[in-house]
Amino acid sequence: MRNTLLVLLFMAVNTISYSQNQFTGIVKDAENGEPVFSANVYFPTLEKGDITGEDGRFEIGNLPAGNYKLVISSIGYTSYTTEINIPAEEFEILLTPSAIEMEEVIVSTPFHQLQSENVMKVERESISELNKNGAVTLSDGITQIAGVESVTTGTGIGKPVIRGLSSNRVLVYTQGIRLENQQYGEEHGLGISSMGIGSVEVIKGPASLLYGSDAIGGVLYLNPELYASSGETNGELRTDYFTNTRGYQSSLMAKTSGEKLKFLARGSIAAHSDYKTGNYERVTNTRFSEKDLKAGIGFQDQKYKADLRYNFNRSEIGIPEEIGIQSTRKLPLLPNQVIDNHVLSLDNKFYFKNSSLDFRVGYQFNDRKEFEEHHEHEEDHEEGEEHEEEHETHEEDEDHEHEHEEHEGPALEMHLETLNYNLKYNLPKIGNFEIITGVQGMYQTNDNFGEEILIPNAETFDFGIYTTAHYHISNWDFQGGLRFDHRDLQTEQTLSEGQLIEGIDRSFNSVNGAFGVKYKFGEKFTGRLNLASGFRAPNLSELTSYGTHHGANRFEIGNPDLDNEQNFQVDLALEYRNQHFEVFANAFRNSISNYIFINPTGEEIDGEAVFEYDQQNAMLYGGEAGIHIHPHPLDWLHLESSFQTVTGELENGGYLPLIPANSLTNTFRVELENIGRNLVSSYSFIRLRSVFDQNNPGSFETETPGYSLLSAGIGTGVKLDEFMLDLRLSGNNLLNESYISHLSRLKPDGIQNIGRNIMLSATISL
Repeated sequence: MRNTLLVLLFMAVNTISYSQNQFTGIVKDAENGEPVFSANVYFPTLEKGDITGEDGRFEIGNLPAGNYKLVISSIGYTSYTTEINIPAEEFEILLTPSAIEMEEVIVSTPFHQLQSENVMKVERESISELNKNGAVTLSDGITQIAGVESVTTGTGIGKPVIRGLSSNRVLVYTQGIRLENQQYGEEHGLGISSMGIGSVEVIKGPASLLYGSDAIGGVLYLNPELYASSGETNGELRTDYFTNTRGYQSSLMAKTSGEKLKFLARGSIAAHSDYKTGNYERVTNTRFSEKDLKAGIGFQDQKYKADLRYNFNRSEIGIPEEIGIQSTRKLPLLPNQVIDNHVLSLDNKFYFKNSSLDFRVGYQFNDRKEFEEHHEHEEDHEEGEEHEEEHETHEEDEDHEHEHEEHEGPALEMHLETLNYNLKYNLPKIGNFEIITGVQGMYQTNDNFGEEILIPNAETFDFGIYTTAHYHISNWDFQGGLRFDHRDLQTEQTLSEGQLIEGIDRSFNSVNGAFGVKYKFGEKFTGRLNLASGFRAPNLSELTSYGTHHGANRFEIGNPDLDNEQNFQVDLALEYRNQHFEVFANAFRNSISNYIFINPTGEEIDGEAVFEYDQQNAMLYGGEAGIHIHPHPLDWLHLESSFQTVTGELENGGYLPLIPANSLTNTFRVELENIGRNLVSSYSFIRLRSVFDQNNPGSFETETPGYSLLSAGIGTGVKLDEFMLDLRLSGNNLLNESYISHLSRLKPDGIQNIGRNIMLSATISL
């Protein structure tokens, strides 16, 4: 049936005739009439654009006839949007100078608008900006976004937390498809390298209308790096060094684009030793390494666009248990994870007059292995305060033993295969109405091959159908929609820990909706109100677990009778901005029915504490507020401050676990552009992040004292003939603070987070 539909679709598209349409124009400064160099001129719906030359001119070819939104953006100017009816005559665009950061088109929302035009507020940061601050990993970098934190197991494992919700309540999208990598586990990381990711977008709040089950807490949307501009070839070599972990990461990229065909490839490697705390102790087996390959082939003409992307990631990650051997070696000890993750996606877009059809399909294969100690081979001769050099010989022997035990086979091996599909039709615009309708879903299998079974062999089938609409009139924007979802879940009968776990065959259904309104009070003040419901079907771990979960150090018992989680969130966002001053305040209230949580029973099995899954209504509330000052005429000077807070409570009393503490971040930043002939840009910053006491712990957590972390950095970009050299130096926790994050999974063992870390980075680009 699917093949027949695709054949008919191609036949329908090819029967439509198109003419070759060119769109040309010039971009100028509105104040002095000078041409604007390197401005981005872009049609979001067509995903096609050009960069202006030194004369301010641009040319975009192979455009289908119709009416399309055009976005023009450039550093130092206010972004500009208008609608263009193709074919069109040459167009002159005037940009107004501004110290406000350049706005980009938001991809994770359905109508691809600038953030200032979106009904739903979405946070967006480029990976290059996050890396400036010395982030060790992608999960570390996203914590710089207001309202986003990370549940960590050392430095190598991190999971996004959005307004207090994490794991299966936050969806991660990469290459335009939902990432499936056994994300139910707190000790399961993202499995994606930041190398080759262009930007990160964060939807804070239920996004089930657009993404289905599991988007109850929000979406982390990773945009892959762009292809080269038409007619250009680019290359890049980057290397980073981290003093704390004596770690490195290197990446090599090449890409080239013709008028229709585009190619891109990037290979990256990284390796880190055990991190050092503020007390100068290395946390044993927090070492990790990563190999990553990303490749893409793109094609586009006036009626069709295709983007084929592939990502392979291998991560070898130690699972820490205690502070023992002090070493800077990088080969993980036991226990450890070896994870291979393959992501293949194909995005097809068909352009008609004033409408388009998007068919995206993805395949993922996640091979997760965990190796454990089969017998005791460590004694008390590995004191934390001993010198690193005294343990080198011992650790070499241990590594040989580690390799020998790996040959005995993994204790846990799970193969997760997922096929995603998303068919979306953008209807012709009717007056000020824009409408999108579509179907999406996935088919997924989980198979076990190891000695232990954490979750049973299973099949999951998802199907969803949705419609969303946007209406604009004067200063008002309205957006809303409805969605129906169905999930079938079947598991095999399994023997685990001597206990027979019966197979389950269950279906979950849900209808959800969203409505939002944005109003502009003049040119400077904007208000947004969004109401949305969401749902999450219970995952395999919550339904079927029975056994020791070594990564979590507990014996887990699932509940096959769990129901859907269902939530409703109210979100209010207020924003004021002029040319040199910005202030915002966001508040939310998130009510969750049948919230699923794990709770200790007070019993023990095989020496491990027993935890069972249960349900109860819950409430989360809080928000973010911030201010950004860039005073005239010192537009290069930036003063920023942001505060975030969230509280999670159970209906029958008590607090939710893994809720981040309140925090306040203050940043002083200097950014200089076009300094001279060769010195293109320069920046420096100093940042103080103050995390307050967390005095509202969950039932099996303890209170966590607050701490403050000082960071600073400097960087410059130098043009050398045909090459660009970027040099960066940044430091985190410069005062070497000894602290423990409330979201660290090593907190119950009293193990501190990472101490002072200096990052040196050099990038050569062509």
